[in-house]
Amino acid sequence: MRIGIRLHDTAPGSLKDRLGFAREQGFCCAHVALSKVLPDFAMKDAPEKLTADYADQVARDFADTGMDCAVLGCYLNLADPDEERRARTQEIYRAHLRFAAMIGAGVVGTETFANPDSRFSEPAAVSEEAFRLFTDSLKTVVRFAEEAGAVLAVEPVYHHIISTPERAERMLETVPSDHLQIILDAVNLIGPESADRAPEIIEDAIRRLGDRVQILHMKDFVLLPDGGMRSCACGLGKMRYERLLAFASERDLPMTLEDTVPENAEQARLHLEQIAGECR
Repeated sequence: MRIGIRLHDTAPGSLKDRLGFAREQGFCCAHVALSKVLPDFAMKDAPEKLTADYADQVARDFADTGMDCAVLGCYLNLADPDEERRARTQEIYRAHLRFAAMIGAGVVGTETFANPDSRFSEPAAVSEEAFRLFTDSLKTVVRFAEEAGAVLAVEPVYHHIISTPERAERMLETVPSDHLQIILDAVNLIGPESADRAPEIIEDAIRRLGDRVQILHMKDFVLLPDGGMRSCACGLGKMRYERLLAFASERDLPMTLEDTVPENAEQARLHLEQIAGECR
C-alpha cells in the first residue's frame, strides 16, 4: 500500500524537514498545502512564487527524501460570485497546475466549499445556481490543467456544492476531461445523520466514481453527544476501512492520512496496514 500524510500534520520544519519526518514514520507520499507548510507562503502570491526555479528546489526535496507528491493542495473557492475575485482565484489555480506538472505531483486537489461571504453558504450551496457557477468556473481551470499537462482532482464533501457521489458524477459529465478527476474522502461524504449508512455511501461512491478516483484521503470519525460529528485519525473512531482498502488495492491508489498529529500518525498508518493484511 502507498500511504502518505498531509505534510502540515507532521512536526514543524522546512519543507524538506517535514518530508524527512514523514519518511521516518514510514510514509511514502505527501499531500502538500504550501500555505500551511511554509509560514512565508501566501496563496495570493502563488502566481509570482511558483516559478520553475522553485519547482526544481521542491522536486529535489522530494527526491532527496524518497517521497512522492501525491497532492498539491489549492483549496480556494471557485464559485465566488464576485467576478474579479473569481478570476484571480482561477489564476492561482493555473499557477498550481503548472507547478504540479513541474514537480511531478499526482494531482492538484480542491474542494467546492463556499466562503462565508458568498451567497452559496448552506443550504444554498446545493442549489442549481451554485452548481452552474462552480462548473462554469471549473471549465476554465480544467482548460488550464489540459494546457499544463496536470490533473485537477475535486473532493466531494457532504455540505459543499459537490456534496454527494451523484453530484460529483454529474460534475464529471458536465466538464468532460481526463484532466478532471476525484479525490475520495469517505468521511467527508458522511454527515451525523447518515453515519449509520456509511457502507452504503462508500459503495455508491466507488460505483459512480471509482474509475475517476486518483487518491484516497483517510481519516476516522466519532459522533458527539450534541448530535454533531468530529473527524480524527484512523483507528480512533467508528470508521470501517475494509472496502476502501480493497478498492485502493484494486486500483493501486495512493492514500494520505488526515487529522493526525506526529504522536499518532505512525499508529494510524499501522492500523490501516493491519486491516489490509487481515483482508488478504
